Formats: sequence, C-alpha cells, structure tokens
Amino acid sequence: MALNDKKIKDLRSGDRVEIKLLIFQVNKGVTNKGAPYLSFQLQDSTGDMDAKYWNVSEAELEAYKPGMICKFKADILLHNNQLQIRIASIEILDQQKEDISDYVRASRYTAQELKYKVQTYIEDLTNPVYRKVVKGLLDACEDDFYIYPAASKNHHNFVGGLATHVLGMLELGKFLCGQYPLLDADLLMSGILMHDIGKIVELSGPVIIEYTTEGKLLGHISIMQAKIYEIARRLEVDQTEEVTLLRHMVLSHHGAYEFGSPVLPMIPEAEILCMVDNIDAKMNTMEKALDRVEPGTFTPRVFAMENRQLYKAKNK
Repeated sequence: MALNDKKIKDLRSGDRVEIKLLIFQVNKGVTNKGAPYLSFQLQDSTGDMDAKYWNVSEAELEAYKPGMICKFKADILLHNNQLQIRIASIEILDQQKEDISDYVRASRYTAQELKYKVQTYIEDLTNPVYRKVVKGLLDACEDDFYIYPAASKNHHNFVGGLATHVLGMLELGKFLCGQYPLLDADLLMSGILMHDIGKIVELSGPVIIEYTTEGKLLGHISIMQAKIYEIARRLEVDQTEEVTLLRHMVLSHHGAYEFGSPVLPMIPEAEILCMVDNIDAKMNTMEKALDRVEPGTFTPRVFAMENRQLYKAKNK
C-alpha cells in the first residue's frame, strides 16, 4: 500500500489508505473478551476522525502519545453513520521532518485578518475606561489571543479558534446593538472581547489542547475577572462602575450556576453576551458534527448539544 496524498476530508467508506496524521487523543480500552485496544482521535489540517486499533500488543499500548505524527495503514468504514478509521499498523515518523501546519486545523481567517478585524472593533470603543482596560489586556496577550483555541473539544477547538469565536460574537453583538438601543455598545463589545481570554491560561496551547493546573483549579471565568481587576488597579480605574460592570459580564457569561457562572446576568448586556456566546459556539459545534455525515442522514448523538442527533438535509 503506497502512501497517498489524501487528507481526512477526502476519505470515504471503503477506502484503504496509508496516511500521515497527528494523534490528538489516545485512550486504552478492553473488549468484552478481555483483549486490549486503542481508541484514537486523529487529525490533519482538514479535520479529525475517530480511529480504532484492535489486537494491540503490550508494547504498543504505551507507545503512542498525543502530539505524535504517525503513518497509518488503515481501512475507512462507516460506523453509526460516521466515518471511522480501522488501523492495521502504525509507524512513528521522525517528528523533526514533519511540518506541524500540515496536521493542525486552523481558522478560516489568517492571524493577520483576525487581528485587523478585531482591532477595528477595539478602535470603535469610545468609553475611555473600557478602551484602556481592553487594550491593556489584549496587548499583554496579543500573540496567544490570535492562535489559541476557544475550547478543548466542543467548539472552535483549532488554531485561532478563540479569536474566530470572539469575532463571530462581535459581529452578532454589533447587529443586536442596532436592533436594541437599550444596549450599551461599548460595554457589550468590551465584554465580548474579554469574556474568554482566561482560556489562554486555562488551556495548554493551540495544538495539543489540555487543561492546565490553573485551568482545573480556577477556571477561565475567575482567572479573567481577576485579570480585569488587576489591570484596572494598575490603570487606576478599579473603582469605576465600568470595571464593575465588565467584571460582571465575565462572571455571568455562562448564564447559569450549573454552567460555572458564580452570578447570573443582571444587566441587558450580560444577557446578550451569554446568548451570542451560546449561538456562536453551538453553530460551530453543529457545523463540525454535520460535516462528518452524508446528506439525508443523522449524526451520532452530540454530547455538547444535549445529546441530540442532528440531521443533515439532502440539499446540503
């Protein structure tokens, strides 16, 4: 079987391939008969796919780690209406000879495009307190902001995902401010820009996405509101109502105690922030799930969508 130039997006049921992919996740399992196997999530720049490696030797159980780029001989099959890789063999490649950009998913925007679009919204802020706090925080983490993912797995979990998610929310927020004059546009836009920057501390990086010790112990919500207060004190604006409202936006943006917010939204801008965050995240989650199935079929149950199955219309 010769190495082919197929990417994950090109794979079809019935294909027999030899393909180079990055190991994103690997987990051990045992069959009903007691035989060990490995479950993988494999990816390249076009997407990701679940994989199974049956009849694994004892030595192989510990050989493969997240972040490794390997060559897989495999068959592609359809399992629960979703393509899956059935691995025949694995060869660990020389990692130094591989270009990591071939194996990581990225935003549809370049980092330069994201920066230009986001900076336009920052420049539109007219309230001097919001403008100083937002610029101060983004200046401190600018490089990471434009390459980090927004989450570890459910939505926007790719290079540049955080800024892409924020940009989608900014565009929704701008439209809603035009619909509802009640809203303070500067507060809403500042809250959108700030709400998830704590993910830069919570998550380990843009390629192999894991939770850091701080992320597990503190969470991005508390991390971010503390950073807002810290920079506000340095700018001597910590006693202003604007800073209190901005901290409230971050603390309440998950919208419910059971989802991790210590307070509920108590101002219109916080309610809208929660809503546009949910809209943008769920649309990306649905897009990923539907991209993996054929028109006229259902996805497997999607945990992040209340364990619902999603249907892909035949005309898509």
